[in-house]
Amino acid sequence: MFCRMRQPVERISRRTLLGGLVAGLTASLGRPAVAASRIGLALEARAESLALGPGRAPSQLWRLTAPAPLVRLARDAALDLGFSNGLSVAAALAGRGLALPAPLLGQPAVGPGGRTSIAATAARAGTGLLDVRLLADHAALPIRPLPVIVDEAQPVTVDRDEIFLVEDFRLRPDGSALAPGTEAKDAELVYAINGQIQPEIALRTHARVRLRIINGCHRAVIAIKIADLDAIRVMAIDSQPAEPFLARNGAVVLPPGGRTDVFIDMPAAKAPLQVLLHDGTAARPLARLAPSGEPPLRGAPLPPAPPLPANGLPDKLDLGKAVRVDLALDGPDWRPAVQFSATSAPAFQAKAGRVVVLALANKTSGTNVVHLHGQPFRLLDRLDDGWKPYWLDTLALEAGQTQRIAFLAQQSGRFLLESMAANWAAPRLLRWYEIA
Repeated sequence: MFCRMRQPVERISRRTLLGGLVAGLTASLGRPAVAASRIGLALEARAESLALGPGRAPSQLWRLTAPAPLVRLARDAALDLGFSNGLSVAAALAGRGLALPAPLLGQPAVGPGGRTSIAATAARAGTGLLDVRLLADHAALPIRPLPVIVDEAQPVTVDRDEIFLVEDFRLRPDGSALAPGTEAKDAELVYAINGQIQPEIALRTHARVRLRIINGCHRAVIAIKIADLDAIRVMAIDSQPAEPFLARNGAVVLPPGGRTDVFIDMPAAKAPLQVLLHDGTAARPLARLAPSGEPPLRGAPLPPAPPLPANGLPDKLDLGKAVRVDLALDGPDWRPAVQFSATSAPAFQAKAGRVVVLALANKTSGTNVVHLHGQPFRLLDRLDDGWKPYWLDTLALEAGQTQRIAFLAQQSGRFLLESMAANWAAPRLLRWYEIA
């Protein structure tokens, strides 16, 4: 179902790899109060049944769950995550947008039937994700992740606040679902929004909507586009505020695990607006934004929104004194997650407080996705003399491409690096780095 949060009204271009868009589900959830002590949150990885289309028998899946359909937290909340593994494989909890011990390094995997308690913090506001898919390649079933919202300290002016979790499934002819890392040549490809197939969302004219678009797909880089709506204003990427900008060609491109918050104003439309997804092969209908039939919410659209409140990241990075590392996204040092060893040599090391520049080289023949745990980074310009006006934690690189990223090593510890081809059957590969 859709997760809708009503709030009082108040108050970047990523290179287009594909062309496409998406939409969502509704369940009212309130803003939590800031707790003085640690907040306990029970998480469970368990089996579920989900009907992926009308007239289709439910498919068996695995899913990370919480007591409520959406985890919504106050910024700076301290958490005790009680994690229970009800799967038949080992699981390691990873968080995007939350600070928790590094999986497989500071946090061991939990075996089938096991339980553990993990300390975490919601240090920065934004759209995040909790996930146990790190060890899921070649497992019995695919695993669905759990969206997380960390609220800004100051209210943000929107009429609707919607989670749009985009997921992909590969189904055999009998309706059973395939896990990633396996061959899916003859499987049917199905995309869903928050577990629904092509839902219709009713919106009032001139309503301002915050769409928190999450690419929950296992490997696919996707583009999301709303037909006949060009004014899609990007406000945040990967849990970090951006300098607001209009999405290029009206499309938002996301790598797997990527999150992009956009603001849209519902136009006066006589027919539903088609939400489309493009994955490099075709444009697919994903949802519809339909006129509600109620009077317009206001007489005219709201003016462009100001930037979201800052998250405490530095305004500038001193690239002149940076530690520089060349890192190829292939080779024998990258190991499948189930073969990863914390005793292997680190990909690089740096001291806390230093700026690090990584030259990421995709020497493979296809698109490769890299995810940096622990540190948000800037995507540098080609001449290494500036950066894009947003922060990232995940980046897609085309075949033969080298991109440079930079970050301030704020968090000490050991952290994972993930690399995988944008291909369902490709393995998820790991290395690690250290900030001392």
